[in-house]
Amino acid sequence: MSKVEVDAIEPQSGTALTIGASGDTITVPSGAALTIASGATITNSGTAVNFGATGSASWITDSIKTATFTATAGEGYFCNTTAGAFTVNLPAGTAGDVVAVKDYANTFDTYALTLSPNGSEKIGGEAEDSTLGTEGLAVTLVYIDSTKGWLVTDSGLQSESPTSYDIDFLVIAGGGGGSGGNHGSGGGAGGYRTSTQSINYGGTVVTVTVGDGGAGNNDNTTNAANGSDSSISATGLTTTTSTGGGGGGAVINGSTPVGGTGSNGGSGGGGSARSDGATSVGGISSPVTSPVQGYAGGGNAGYASSPYPGSGGGGAGGVGGDATSNSDAGAGGPGASSSITGAAVTRAGGGGGCVYSPGNAGAGGSGGGGAGGKNGAGTAGTVNTGGGGGGGGGPSPNTGEDGGKGIVILSMATADYSGNTTGSPTVTTSGLNTILEFTATGSYTS
Repeated sequence: MSKVEVDAIEPQSGTALTIGASGDTITVPSGAALTIASGATITNSGTAVNFGATGSASWITDSIKTATFTATAGEGYFCNTTAGAFTVNLPAGTAGDVVAVKDYANTFDTYALTLSPNGSEKIGGEAEDSTLGTEGLAVTLVYIDSTKGWLVTDSGLQSESPTSYDIDFLVIAGGGGGSGGNHGSGGGAGGYRTSTQSINYGGTVVTVTVGDGGAGNNDNTTNAANGSDSSISATGLTTTTSTGGGGGGAVINGSTPVGGTGSNGGSGGGGSARSDGATSVGGISSPVTSPVQGYAGGGNAGYASSPYPGSGGGGAGGVGGDATSNSDAGAGGPGASSSITGAAVTRAGGGGGCVYSPGNAGAGGSGGGGAGGKNGAGTAGTVNTGGGGGGGGGPSPNTGEDGGKGIVILSMATADYSGNTTGSPTVTTSGLNTILEFTATGSYTS
């Protein structure tokens, strides 16, 4: 037997080089290495045996299969059954042969792919077809012998390697301050919004902003301050911004009406009493969205004598209460409930209106709304609920109180949680979920 020893083989002309003739067997000895030059292409027009790792297939990526065909040993195929079911005919098996298939369009559950053995050969010991009907399935089969035929050596689902995951968001802005002076009204709750969005794995930064509550006042001439907005934003997510609650409406300066109407906000501030007998109205939820992020404040029908009742600020779950008589102030609107932390919690209630004594001050709305004062200062909205501040008033100017600071809450499957945060959120778990409660500006990175 002759022997040729060279360092490299190149074609005499052109770029095509053929090794062997039809029917020949070309062997690379054990322990030898065959190097293909960079930029060169090796084309197999025959049968490749023992190339690559045992049990692996070379995936065909330039031809997606959409109709019945016969597989070649050593190859893997992406099969698209969107247009209908079809069959993969397996080749005549030789021990060690490999064939693999993958659900290209996640449609095997709608139109199944059938694997059909050659002649009387078997799949898993049975001389019959095998049907693949699971969405996203990939299967590798190796031919063993005539007893078992083709056996599955590897399988998996596309869902086992997701590229994104869902996060639930609750975004609550700071509540509006309650107005003071003589005839104060309650502040509106901070805007309340929820969303569920899909975020990519690995490096997406969710920026979290938590709004402060608006300051209350004891000034007859100006409305109390609105709360500040809260938001979440990230590349690939829809930015969710909740608007700060509206401040409670001012009263009058002497005999000249300069106020009365509550400020617009996530929920509107309550309208104050006016000693000139004019009707006051509450602020509205602004901007108006669907679904709404809050409700309007209450109004006063013109109760023009002592004890000058104020109205309640709107809440995330309902409108603020009107002053119902010349002695009864309006309650804050109710908040809204969420179970994002694993238990139902109500947040974002409106602040109640004040009243002189005698009379009934307005209660704070459920979910952190501050109560109105009775011939005195109101009560502040509860921190990190976005509750509106309660109104203050009386024969002597008294202070309306601050709105409660907002909060932003994220919830995701614990298996997806990266643990990468800034801003020191409170981290808890509930069931299969991890919950992040941000009470200050921060971030979460997927």
